[in-house]
Order: sequence, then structure tokens, then C-alpha cells
Amino acid sequence: MVQKIKLIQRYTKPGDITSEKKWYATTISNGVASLAEVCTLIAARSTVSSADVKAVMDNLNFVADFLLKSGYSVKLGELGMLRISVSSKGVKEKEEFSINLLKEAKIVFTPGSILQETRGKISFDLPSEKEEEKEDSGAETPGEI
Repeated sequence: MVQKIKLIQRYTKPGDITSEKKWYATTISNGVASLAEVCTLIAARSTVSSADVKAVMDNLNFVADFLLKSGYSVKLGELGMLRISVSSKGVKEKEEFSINLLKEAKIVFTPGSILQETRGKISFDLPSEKEEEKEDSGAETPGEI
């Protein structure tokens, strides 16, 4: 499968309107697959129903939330791993540090080997001018997975 990309122009220094503008590539999404669609696709490849898949996904969300809040990283087999990451403002002396210097925590997903391989297997294609005009006009093309 080919991933479509488009070019967008941005300032080289975000927020600095006096900085040079350059063209950058960004991906074009084909849409968003809903949880219901994901559950249906998983159910089609297994012996469980879509409702069973959804129940497991709901419980995975609950358990991952609980474990992350409890300080654990969550290994999800070949899917990957979730972990909490935090950063802070720096201080010169250790004694100057306080919890107030922490920035908002992030949840980091590290893909497993199969998803990491996917990154190297994706091919990219710029859309034709006709496709770009269609996108710029706000026209949506219906699509199903």
C-alpha cells in the first residue's frame, strides 16, 4: 500500500514569522478507523465476536491506565509497550529542584517489532494536482477499510 503525502509550507522557527519558510512533507490520512471498525476487523480474523473484542479493548484501557498510574510500563506483546515519560526545566544545583519544575507527563508508545518493520516498508507518493485540488476544496471521498 502507498501512503499519500502532501507538502505544506511552514516557518523554519515555529512562532517566528520573520524566519524563512520551507516546504515539508506530511502524510494525508484516509480517515480514522473507529473502535467499532477495529473490533469488526479483529473479529473477522478470529473466533470471537466484535462485542467480545470491544470488551477486551475496554478492559485493556482500564488495566493499562491502572498500571501506568501505579508506575509500571505495560508490555503489550508484539503490539509494543506503553510507559510514562516526564521532563522538567533544568536547574544548576540539585537543591534548587522542585516538583513544580516538572512538565506535564506523557504516555509514550513504543511499537513492537512488526509495527517497527512497517515503518521501513511504507512507500510514499505525492498526489496529483487534481487530487490536491479535491482535498483543498474540502471534498471527501468515502472509503471503507
